Amino acid sequence: MPVRWAFGPESPRLRTILPPLTQEYRVATQRTETDRPRRTGEPRLKVGAPTVLPSPRSRVRRLAPRAVAAATALCALVVFVQGHVTLPFTRIVTIEAKMASKADYFEDPEVQRLLVRHGFRVHITRMGSRGIAAQNYDSYDVVFPSGQPAADLITRRRAAEGHPATTYRPFVSPIVLGTYREYAETLQEAGIANPLPGVPAGAKPLYYSLDMQKFLRTTADGRRWDGLGVERHGIHNGNKVLAQTSDICEANSAGTYLGLVSYVWNHDNIPQNVTEATRFAERIRLLLNDQGMPSSEKNETYVSAEGKSISPIAVIYEHQFLAHQLAARADSGHVDSERVLLYPSAQTVTEPQLIALTPQGSRLGDLITTDPALQKRAMELGFRVRDAAGAASTSDALSRFLRARHIQAPVLSADDTKAVLPRLELLERMIEVVGDCAPVAQSAAGGEAP
Repeated sequence: MPVRWAFGPESPRLRTILPPLTQEYRVATQRTETDRPRRTGEPRLKVGAPTVLPSPRSRVRRLAPRAVAAATALCALVVFVQGHVTLPFTRIVTIEAKMASKADYFEDPEVQRLLVRHGFRVHITRMGSRGIAAQNYDSYDVVFPSGQPAADLITRRRAAEGHPATTYRPFVSPIVLGTYREYAETLQEAGIANPLPGVPAGAKPLYYSLDMQKFLRTTADGRRWDGLGVERHGIHNGNKVLAQTSDICEANSAGTYLGLVSYVWNHDNIPQNVTEATRFAERIRLLLNDQGMPSSEKNETYVSAEGKSISPIAVIYEHQFLAHQLAARADSGHVDSERVLLYPSAQTVTEPQLIALTPQGSRLGDLITTDPALQKRAMELGFRVRDAAGAASTSDALSRFLRARHIQAPVLSADDTKAVLPRLELLERMIEVVGDCAPVAQSAAGGEAP
């Protein structure tokens, strides 16, 4: 559409204004020196400089930069909106959350971007899963412990207080033992570990199966790494052969590993009452407490440069290892072949549960369990993602994803033993005995005696 200017060569408005201005200009220029006002008498009206109208062409030149700037701003606004950065137009709801290790998912920049598209920002307070269950969370929208025991403590307490909570299970992650190649090969030579199948030709294995009975027996006998021959791999370590955990009084991974050790050490049995739980805990206490002072987050130590000397074997989650390998591949073009995983022969898969305490928390829970982009991102962070209907974890999809990025995928046997954890109140009793931990409030444990 052509632009119509206010003043053009044929503009009636211009013809109306121009003659009076021209006459005024002639009068002003014909004044002489004697026409200047004197210092005395009535002051004369001084006529200012003539008003000269710009030509249409000069006006276009003057307005063109403004038009270009306006068009540029409009284009930037369109790009701004199409890029989904809609903060000026969409109300962003801040979700207050207490989370354990699964905070890694919500702290991922891509997850944060996807959440903002849906109008959410998550403000996270980090602490261990059992710590979440033991403390007050009334001012939070969601809590996200890393496993079922702590989640059950929370939901039982909420129900007892008359405030039922909705739970969401977006993904799962097995408990594994992170170690280093020299230690894994030492365990292999001792007949305690074996590489999992599926290693590509010419590659070194990233995954091993760990015979838990033999491993725990090695720990119980007080064997040390130097005694197993680790020096043949260029390392000298006089410490005992054992797996180190995060703080058992706080972390779900440590409590779950305790249950796994108890199940194996007691010949695939679990305690049936408080007396048995106490006895089982006393039997395995030394298997877990010789590690010294536990750290708050064992994976941070494992992936650090000093991890090999501080914690040769660390109890972590599978997704933490896979996320590390995916990041290493993206950054350097190859995997971290120094770090490997040990899968216990008695497997335990943890089920993180996001517990919604408010309607806004329920909206977030619905979103992360149904949104395809958020589910895909969870898999990219190493999780075994459930489908939107809550069916079994899509391990095959994770394997395909890893292979597409030239990363070995773990090939686990369906025949492996599945470790069974004790009932909640009995597991809590074992945690208290092994870790000398304060009991969680009775209302959280369903009112049963410790």
